[in-house]
Order: sequence, then C-alpha cells, then structure tokens
Amino acid sequence: MVVVLSWLFGLSVPSTAVGRDLVVIVHPASTIEELGRAELIHLFLGRQRRLPGGQRALVIDLVGPGDEKRLFYARLVGKDLAEIQSYWARLVFTGRGSAPWQAESVDELLDLVHSNPGAIGYLDEANVDHRARVVFRLTP
Repeated sequence: MVVVLSWLFGLSVPSTAVGRDLVVIVHPASTIEELGRAELIHLFLGRQRRLPGGQRALVIDLVGPGDEKRLFYARLVGKDLAEIQSYWARLVFTGRGSAPWQAESVDELLDLVHSNPGAIGYLDEANVDHRARVVFRLTP
C-alpha cells in the first residue's frame, strides 16, 4: 500500500523499506566468520557482553535518519522501537546493563567498527565497504 501510494504521489520509499537486506558487520580482521541469530539477540539485547572468541563486544546501534534501527529490531527480535527503548530503560535504570553505543550515521558506524576490533553493528548491505566484514544477513 505504501509503495502504491508513494508511486501515485511521486514520493520515494527508503531503499531498506522495499526489501534490501540488512547485515551485521564486524571488524575486517575479526576471527568471527559468522554469527547465529541467537548470538546476535544476546549481544544486541545486552545479555552477552563478549564476542564468541572472548573479546569484549562494542555493540553499536545506528540511529541516524534512516529506518535501519527500526527494521533491524523488527527483523531480529520482532519488536518495535518503543519496545526496545522500554527494554533498555528498564535495564539501565536497574543497573543491569547499558544500551548499545549510538552511531549517528553509516559512516560513523563503519569508522567505529574499523577502529575497534570488538565492534559489531548493522547497516543496509549496500553501505558495506572495506572497513567491515559481514557475519550475518537479515532478509525481509
């Protein structure tokens, strides 16, 4: 319906909204070849603080103007942003966790991943470059 309305009114639909994959990325020299959905859920919900090799994880959320964050959590855990924010508010308030680092742009996310061997983040697959390596794909 959104695509039809957008077409009728000449509006553009964000590329991630029409079916492009989101990918989870790590440092290009990381020894992690791939991660499973359960591992990602534990990492991105703060239940696990270390990557499979034992290195401390720097989990990064993308919070810029696109809908990557909304799509990521909807596809990964079936929750909307209000539910995710509420979840983190409870954990932070009770002292049981700290929310992921917030990157304001794709470029900032890629720079953080490239400069931190323990970093893990997500973005639209079209934005992956030499600064990161894909370890998981979230399809629509």
